[in-house]
Amino acid sequence: MANITAEPLQWSTTQKVAFRFFLLFFLLFIFFDPNGVIPFTDDLFNYYIRPFHSLIPWLAKHILHLAKPITIFTNGSGDTTYDYVTILFLTFVSGLATMVWSITGRNTSHYNKLLYWLTVVIRYYVAITMVTYGSIKVIKLQFPVPSLSKLVEPMGNMSPMGLAWSYLGLSTGFNYFAGCAELACGMLLFFRKTTTLGAIIGLVVAGNIMAINYCFDVPVKILSTFLVLMCIFLLVKDHIRLINFFFRNREALPANLSPHRFKTRWKNITLCVIKYAAVIYVVIGNLYSAYSAGKQYGDKAKRPPLYGLYKVDYFVKNKDTLPPLTTDTLRWSKFIVSLYDGYAQISYMNDSLKNVAIKPDTVKHQVVFNTYTDTLHKFKFTYTIQKPGVLVLAGKWKQDSLHIRLRRYNENDFLLLKRGFHWVNEYPLNR
Repeated sequence: MANITAEPLQWSTTQKVAFRFFLLFFLLFIFFDPNGVIPFTDDLFNYYIRPFHSLIPWLAKHILHLAKPITIFTNGSGDTTYDYVTILFLTFVSGLATMVWSITGRNTSHYNKLLYWLTVVIRYYVAITMVTYGSIKVIKLQFPVPSLSKLVEPMGNMSPMGLAWSYLGLSTGFNYFAGCAELACGMLLFFRKTTTLGAIIGLVVAGNIMAINYCFDVPVKILSTFLVLMCIFLLVKDHIRLINFFFRNREALPANLSPHRFKTRWKNITLCVIKYAAVIYVVIGNLYSAYSAGKQYGDKAKRPPLYGLYKVDYFVKNKDTLPPLTTDTLRWSKFIVSLYDGYAQISYMNDSLKNVAIKPDTVKHQVVFNTYTDTLHKFKFTYTIQKPGVLVLAGKWKQDSLHIRLRRYNENDFLLLKRGFHWVNEYPLNR
């Protein structure tokens, strides 16, 4: 019979103080950033977070004396000024509460039960986050194939995040690999006996995410950093066993995986049912949601009318044919109809881009344009498909009469998309 390491009945002062701080810090972080891990709680979060949208800006102005007031809150970016001040606020509150708790609870010998339940909360938070991220990778939703506009955009004009998204989205295989790693991490963290392996994989996976976020300026630095910290926290309890196994070539005794049960049997049964129902809901629900969204927004989503990358053959303005001069800021160079219905871009001869909304009518063969900065003024064009791949637009843009002939470029002819995978390469193709 293998020896089972028993839970220590006496913690050191340092261990107790550190535990008090991290218990408060992690729970407060989850409170402020639940990250959708608990189903149907978005409305609750939006309700209880409102007072902090007033408190945090007030602290930033009157305590930190920031030069600019905070008016932007967590959005597509999780690294706003508001978010960083919130982390500072959580650190201060956790530190202050730890001091009070350490004075009032100095006679407590250990926190084994609290540690057990904190570990449960953290591993489920990381697990559900990993399953969510993994689902939108194996369905290939988070990183789509480089869009038509990205294919013709000069690399120097890309943001670091845009470059990373294009790089990661190019390979379906890489998305499957990364997604499966995140799903495996999440599934392992749902269960006590595989927590250590899940945390090790999670440390690698979350560490890679954190590195991308830091190195390519992706505004999810705070969340990815906390995922790394949480994985480290899950491994700290086994640090002696891990050091013995990986570095000292010594025997690593089995961990104590005894659950902290309720005394009443029906409570334990209820908790078990809730656990497996939650796991099934999270995994199946996330995969189904990603699959449904993928059919609408993913690489294989239905293409909208006129979809494609068009190059301008000739451009007639008020009966004058404009030559393709790179100094011309009025003549179109390309017309790009995006995968996202109603969204298009006009590329001018100087490589500047204008985002426009379009509404094609395939019955009347008309398309209505408007800019996002001016939704009141709309410009109606008739379109004719002279032959496959050749589009003619005729109409008025502001005060000008335009007649434009465009030829569709097959995006699969781009080397980036057609190169594919080769087992054998006699020479490197590095352009």
